[in-house]
Amino acid sequence: MRVLLHTGKGGVGKTTLSLATALAAARHGHRVCVLSSDAAHSLADALGRPVGNRPVSISDGVMAREVGVLEELDRSWSEIQRWLRELLRDETDEVVAEELLVFPGLEELLALRAVREVEASGEFDVCIVDCAPTGSTLRMLRFPDALRIFMDHFFDLERRGARLLRPLARRMGAERLLPGEGFFAAFEQLYRDVEEVQQILLDGDRTSARLVVNPARVVVDETRRSFAYLSLYGVVTDAVLVNRLLPDEAGKGYFSRWAQHERQELEAIEQSFPVPIFHAPLRAREPIGVAALAELANDLFGQRDPSDMLVRTRPIRLRKRGRHTLLEIDLGGGAEHEVDVLVAGVELHIRVRDARRRIALPASLEGRAVEEASLRGGVLEVLFEP
Repeated sequence: MRVLLHTGKGGVGKTTLSLATALAAARHGHRVCVLSSDAAHSLADALGRPVGNRPVSISDGVMAREVGVLEELDRSWSEIQRWLRELLRDETDEVVAEELLVFPGLEELLALRAVREVEASGEFDVCIVDCAPTGSTLRMLRFPDALRIFMDHFFDLERRGARLLRPLARRMGAERLLPGEGFFAAFEQLYRDVEEVQQILLDGDRTSARLVVNPARVVVDETRRSFAYLSLYGVVTDAVLVNRLLPDEAGKGYFSRWAQHERQELEAIEQSFPVPIFHAPLRAREPIGVAALAELANDLFGQRDPSDMLVRTRPIRLRKRGRHTLLEIDLGGGAEHEVDVLVAGVELHIRVRDARRRIALPASLEGRAVEEASLRGGVLEVLFEP
């Protein structure tokens, strides 16, 4: 099943273009499911009709669903949260505790479990995900690495320690301070769920991100960073969707300066992203409802099937350069001073502005120093010594 992740800065039109993409894909004969994983759902607003946590038909071949983020969280997090809430029982009220005990990125990641359910049903060829805005998506991508560090280095130790101390804590009346076996079992299940979702995200043969952007400087700059962050975490971006382009009539009169500025930003977009770019015009009316969204889909894709994998590449690649081994990461636009690279054992630590990633290196690179790290043509090149 093909998976398309639509993300971008808040307010650029992700939901509208997610639905337009779904309608265009259905026109090519695909069975499509549109999921909203954003806690602030807006599929219903864009369709002008109710959409809930159960899939509803919105057009021939297209179903829509707004994933119940709190329900998904409760499935995996309630047992863990119950013990953490006990620890905070005397320190804060219950409502504040509820907010404190949800890790950044966890809600969005668990919402993506719905993609597995869509695939398991066997009823769909394409799943389009209307993701949360860029900042939430970045936190979602970071969370699996943080959880993996905890599981690799601390989980078993904590579990054995709790088993040893539990009899003593029971005699002292302090048993609530130690997590029970249910807590550890829930944490293991959470880890498995997160791993399975990450496998979907990183499956470059079927999953890709689509970045939605408006031709405005602030939005374009953030989208450049988003492209770099997605690549850093191993997610393929195969298209950029430029939304709300001014019509030709805006080239004169009051909006002429805006039109000129927009043309400059379109040039910047063309230069910044090494992927196909699609354009959607600003319409006379806000596109609400299936008919208006279908017209927008035609403007955006024409006769192109939007479910195609538009770029066949891996954002992180290893190859040989003579006797050296070269690691390449597509970062799009960016400056070399925003990138730091460090080898620590069998891991490569990379920082790109606000994002950090630990990349496990193959055994053949263990103990080999980085001879050079540079940013060339939007590609980070890390050259290991022979």
